[in-house]
Amino acid sequence: MSTSLQQRYFPDLPCFGCGPANVKGLQLQSHLDDEGTVVAAFTPRPEHDNGLGFLNGGIIATVLDCHSAAAVTHTAYTRGWPADDGIPLPYVTAGLDVRYLRPTPLDATLTLRAEILEASEARMTARVHVEHGGKVRAEAEAVWKRWRKRA
Repeated sequence: MSTSLQQRYFPDLPCFGCGPANVKGLQLQSHLDDEGTVVAAFTPRPEHDNGLGFLNGGIIATVLDCHSAAAVTHTAYTRGWPADDGIPLPYVTAGLDVRYLRPTPLDATLTLRAEILEASEARMTARVHVEHGGKVRAEAEAVWKRWRKRA
């Protein structure tokens, strides 16, 4: 398989969800499919249990946020809006509106999909969801704002 978007754009990031440098993290590996959609497979671990045998909602929110980061960062770099020197990402999460639609299995490999709804150099909005068995389990709209150094 090709290099993940995380490895390509932020290989040293220690983020829990998407940071390749965090060996204890979720280690998301997002890729572009043939249609240009950002996709990833995620297999939960037993410690991600919500206490009822399903995937914990906080882990769901984390993978939705962090998978959207791959789509946003890829869009930023392809449009010529890379991260500023000394800043690991060109954008940071400004908002995440998560909708939990049905229980998400804990013992299955899940599919994540993300698309950019709108993009400007100041702000991006992504739609992202987690699915299994042909059904969307949770979805989110993520708002990202340009990360600039502050004086």
